Formats: sequence, C-alpha cells, structure tokens
Amino acid sequence: MRLIRIAGYCVGFLLAGCAANSGVTPIGPDTFMVSRQAATGFSGSGTLKAEALSEANQYCEARSKVMYMLTWTEAAPPYVMGNFPKAEVQFMCLDANDPRLKAPPQPSLPRRF
Repeated sequence: MRLIRIAGYCVGFLLAGCAANSGVTPIGPDTFMVSRQAATGFSGSGTLKAEALSEANQYCEARSKVMYMLTWTEAAPPYVMGNFPKAEVQFMCLDANDPRLKAPPQPSLPRRF
C-alpha cells in the first residue's frame, strides 16, 4: 500500500513538472506575449488566461506603464494527446496618457490554437 502511495506522488510530481510558462517574451516593438499551459487536460483555460494577464500587468507596472491587451488565444478542446489547456496573451506596455487607452474597447472573440 505504501508503494502505491509513493508511486502516486511521483506521478503527480512528474505531471506538475510538465506545466509550461513562457514568461514575458518580446515579439515586436513594445509588443510582448506571455503564455501558460496546464500539465493535464483536467484544468480549464480561464485560470491560465487570468494568470497570463496578471503576469503581463505586473510586467508593465514594473516599468511604470499600463498593460494594453492586443489579442488572446486559447487551446480548443478536446484536451487529449498533448493538447492541454493553454492561454496566450499578446500585449503592449503604454504610457498612462497614450490615446489608445482612451479608445472604446472593441469586442473580440478568442482565437484558437
């Protein structure tokens, strides 16, 4: 029984180690992206998107800027065969007085991987 419990813990640690976080990556002039991927198909992409947005916001705040989201993308179900929940956010860090922050938001649907 003890051996089964230890094996279960090992599998859990291996799966937890498969989660991916890109960190903030520059993709163009003053444009960045951050992504999160779950280790299994058992979690939703909503939490991943919130974590990616939070990291983007912290990145911009550390530079005394305001985060301006350009696009977001998420993986489409079914979450099998390595297609685990994933969220990617592309954003810019803008000055607080940038006119793009004053424009009315344009509704957009998420793109899918």
